[in-house]
Formats: sequence, C-alpha cells, structure tokens
Amino acid sequence: MIILSYIWILFIVPFLVEKEDTEVQWHAKHGLVILIAEIVLQTALWIVGIVLSQIWGSFGCILGIARMLVWVGFLAARIMAIVKGVNGQRLIIPGISEHVSRF
Repeated sequence: MIILSYIWILFIVPFLVEKEDTEVQWHAKHGLVILIAEIVLQTALWIVGIVLSQIWGSFGCILGIARMLVWVGFLAARIMAIVKGVNGQRLIIPGISEHVSRF
C-alpha cells in the first residue's frame, strides 16, 4: 500500500483502505501533499510561461524545459519516498513534508 501512496492520484486507495495503519496513512498523506505541490508548481510555471512567451517567444521553450525538470525532480522524490517507505522509513522533504501533519 505504501507504493500506491506515491503514485499520483492512487494515494487515495491506501488512504481509504488502510485507516488503522498510521504508517500507511502518513505515506498516503505525504503522497497527497507531494501531488498538490507538484500541481501548484507546474501550474505556476505554465501560467508564467504563457505570459512571458507573449513578450519573448523563446521563453516558453525555456520554461517548457524547466517544467520537464520539475517533473523529473518530483518523480525522483516519489521513487525515493517509495524506496524509503518500503524499508520502513520516511522521506522528509523540507518545505513539503511538514504539511502532512495538517491532515
């Protein structure tokens, strides 16, 4: 179930099924927070790219590369979180992981 916690929208499966297991719940909430952070950052980059590409056309291409790098970074974070979770540990991401306790 910990693996599903970090696969984008599939975090909802362990969140709803494993209500008694606090460790799985933490990982599901962590997967949700990572998903929200990714959506917010990608959306912000997309909007900035649209606006600034109207000023300078090549800027949209540059931000497209930045969006791809952000996606790869979040993918790497998800993979590291899965590996740590399967080994019974928690991946603490500064600026993101502290929001897990709000749920």
